Amino acid sequence: MTDAPYCGWAPMNDALYRGYHDEEWGVQEHDSRALWEKLQLDGMQAGLSWITILRKRDSIREEFDGFDPECLVRWTPARIEKALQNPGIIRSPKKIEATIGNARAYLDMAAAGEDFSAYCWNWVGGAPIVNSWTDFRKAPTFTDWSTAMSKDLKKRGFKFVGPTIVYAWAQAVGMVNDHEIHCPRHQAVQGI
Repeated sequence: MTDAPYCGWAPMNDALYRGYHDEEWGVQEHDSRALWEKLQLDGMQAGLSWITILRKRDSIREEFDGFDPECLVRWTPARIEKALQNPGIIRSPKKIEATIGNARAYLDMAAAGEDFSAYCWNWVGGAPIVNSWTDFRKAPTFTDWSTAMSKDLKKRGFKFVGPTIVYAWAQAVGMVNDHEIHCPRHQAVQGI
């Protein structure tokens, strides 16, 4: 990458943020389990900064059995208590219980023959919404469709999936391209 201007939200002097911005944020994800994992991570961010999640992400993945929904639905109260002792994760009982419940909802969708990736991408018409922001602060924090998706996910039993979380997640998984137009990644993620 060159030293061209990048998106203003990610401090480019932080290697972790720079890597996330350059290699992950806005890259289209179509794998159902990976989409679900990223939704859980965005839910864990509620009330925190994204850099906190990035710094703890490897530990969170390890503690949460690689975000394998089949494993998570078998967690017992003792297993939850063990997780709450891990300083490398977000130690919120509500967020841990939400992740387990979200695993159940994800598996219920699969059992009903509903592919999570197809479900998610349907909300944006099957292709990324490409915006043309000159300043990241002009991007919305939620939209009509993220609000509708949030309501639908909640009806299905998901938690920590408010409209703002859903929109931030959609940006992260490439359903929405909100890279600033002068950022080299704006064009790059469209070709992936």
